[in-house]
Amino acid sequence: MTSSLLRAGIGLALTSAVLTVIMYRFNAPLAAIFELSVCAGLIPVIFITVISLTKPLKKEEAIEEGRNKMTRFWPLPAVVAIVFAILLTANIKLNIALPSVEMEADARQIIWNVRRLDLIGQILILLTGAFGILILFKEAKKK
Repeated sequence: MTSSLLRAGIGLALTSAVLTVIMYRFNAPLAAIFELSVCAGLIPVIFITVISLTKPLKKEEAIEEGRNKMTRFWPLPAVVAIVFAILLTANIKLNIALPSVEMEADARQIIWNVRRLDLIGQILILLTGAFGILILFKEAKKK
């Protein structure tokens, strides 16, 4: 409970790290791994980067920024609705085999052999966050 956004971001990382230890002690190594990499790693880095790159806007600047966003993104809701309708009407079947109930005890075997799709998804999320931070720094450098 702090009024400083930077301290709140650091507190989020520390809280997630403590939660990772608790999950591991409760014999949930997969949940602990994902908690550590995403919640204690990626998300606080993005928060702290955004906090350090932003500054409060004056009232006139905020109004102008809102108008600029509205002119740039006005077709976005329609595009999202169209894509959603297409996905609802399309008969897409994913042939993803679910793992058997009997799982291996070693977390490494589970991550690399059974939960490979989850691992690829997490890697994509981490790369997206890293590229997002690079873009934010590039934009801040231009200004």
